[in-house]
Amino acid sequence: MIKSIVSFLFGIFFLFSSCSKDRSFDERELHLISPEKIAGFDPIHASDNYSANEMGKVYEGLFEFHPLKRPYELVPNLAESLPLVSDDGLTYSFKIRAGVHFHDSPAFKDGKGRELKSDDFLYSLKRLADPKLQAKGWWLLDDKIVGLNEWRNKYVAAESSNYGDEIEGLRKIDDYTFSIKLKKPYPQFLYALAMPYTFVVAKEAVEHFAKEFLNHPVGTGPFVLPVFEQTNRIVYTKNPTFREKFYPSEGEEGDDKSGLLADAGKKIPLVDKIIVDIIVESQPKWLSFQKAKADLLEIPKDNFDTAVIAGKDLSPELRSKGIRLFANPQLDVTFFAFNHDDPLFKNKKLRQAMSIAWNRDEANKLFYNKAAIEAQSVIPPGLGGYRKEFKNPYIKFDIDQAKKLLAEAGYPQGKGLPEIKIETRNETVARQLIEHFAKNLDRIGIKIKVSMNTWPELINKVTKRQHQMYTMAWGADYPDAENFLGLLYCPYSSPGSNGANYCNPDFDNLFKMATVLQDGLERNTLYEKMNEMVAVDVPWIFGFNRTKFYLSQAWVRNYKFMEFNHSQFQYLNVDLEVKKELSKKF
Repeated sequence: MIKSIVSFLFGIFFLFSSCSKDRSFDERELHLISPEKIAGFDPIHASDNYSANEMGKVYEGLFEFHPLKRPYELVPNLAESLPLVSDDGLTYSFKIRAGVHFHDSPAFKDGKGRELKSDDFLYSLKRLADPKLQAKGWWLLDDKIVGLNEWRNKYVAAESSNYGDEIEGLRKIDDYTFSIKLKKPYPQFLYALAMPYTFVVAKEAVEHFAKEFLNHPVGTGPFVLPVFEQTNRIVYTKNPTFREKFYPSEGEEGDDKSGLLADAGKKIPLVDKIIVDIIVESQPKWLSFQKAKADLLEIPKDNFDTAVIAGKDLSPELRSKGIRLFANPQLDVTFFAFNHDDPLFKNKKLRQAMSIAWNRDEANKLFYNKAAIEAQSVIPPGLGGYRKEFKNPYIKFDIDQAKKLLAEAGYPQGKGLPEIKIETRNETVARQLIEHFAKNLDRIGIKIKVSMNTWPELINKVTKRQHQMYTMAWGADYPDAENFLGLLYCPYSSPGSNGANYCNPDFDNLFKMATVLQDGLERNTLYEKMNEMVAVDVPWIFGFNRTKFYLSQAWVRNYKFMEFNHSQFQYLNVDLEVKKELSKKF
């Protein structure tokens, strides 16, 4: 115990002593905090927000979301324009921008990054399908593109995959044009091409660095990172060969008045350097922001009452320093997932008993500042398929009913039920949340064991089905409920996005019907039916749809909350004059 306290204090001392040397008023540096280390920089494995945020600084895709417009608008990025689509809605033709270059790297001749070509996109999509790579993002294209699954299956038992094979659904037209042919309508297809999984990589870099490719990111993005090391700091610098890309000149109503268009027309990226410090625990994060060592911060729960008065107004102390408050409902859902590979969890009444034994109202007060909404099912408010009137009967806290269901499940007062282990992140609040959950379940005779993991360890266990239960949150990859419903679609089971390995044929059939329909009443009706179906089946113990509270230093310009924020950082700016002046107050 003494050793851990000494290590903790030393960590804080090191953080601030090292950061103080790095404070600069000569370069536009953006200082960010990430709560978790990531495993590496290979886009096909970017299965979580932490990885996606880092990936988006160095890699790019065909499309991205407009940084200012709401509702979210998909706009061309590496694509020159939106694609041409055939009359049957199955063939998409893409024209890419000329003059885009990969980062300079020893992977290329003379160390100079070559120009991006159509072949690079086809190669990158094949990597996502390659069975040898076990891409975490394969679910995104599984059974979607003509011939791609067949190519994948051809090499399952082979020593290596032949990327030279032609695939009917992936066609090069010329150096700047290619087409993709779908097997069936896929209304979310363009959203998929804005996700980090489909970001473009260079074959030369993959082959040159081989197994070390994940530590040597070579993209086309606004920032460069020659070598990634597993330390507590990542330092990106502006890409000196980045193409002509400019800050938008329009947003939504009110953006101009808020100063969000002051940099309109300027070449991006707007900062010279991004420094990301990996800080897991809440209090060092808070101290870092208080000392102006971090420019943006999600308010830790234990500091919420200090920062926010009456749940809505910024404290006078923070306001005097020019700090700004952002409160934003999330398109997300938190949950405890059962691993349905475990025969124990075939028992629906056990799952239901565990769900209603949890006092969510108390958890909301303890962990979410009473600002979260109890999740009725898998789809969060704000997306088609969410019906405000629907109330999940198995999230209402009811100890007596929980005991009754547990007895009906065959475990009266928990007798005969083995201890259940839940995997979570190696972070204080994550542990406290499970301890609160365990305390609740102990009242009906269910024993819970907490297992702590680093973020890569947790992802690895879920991917390899080496868990009994785990707790996590899912944030939207794109603004469509399909992205949430897919978390419970059987063909997406681990290593795909369905880490619960839940299989319900009725749900799967509805999912297949819904996902080929365009946005509209018919599709939303199916979404509602699926959402309410899984609510009562309890494949997860549904938690919350959260509201997050962020703080921004006064010198940070152009920050606007963005759900899909991996491409956001190139648009942020730092006002050095304001920073010099206000830093005196810290």
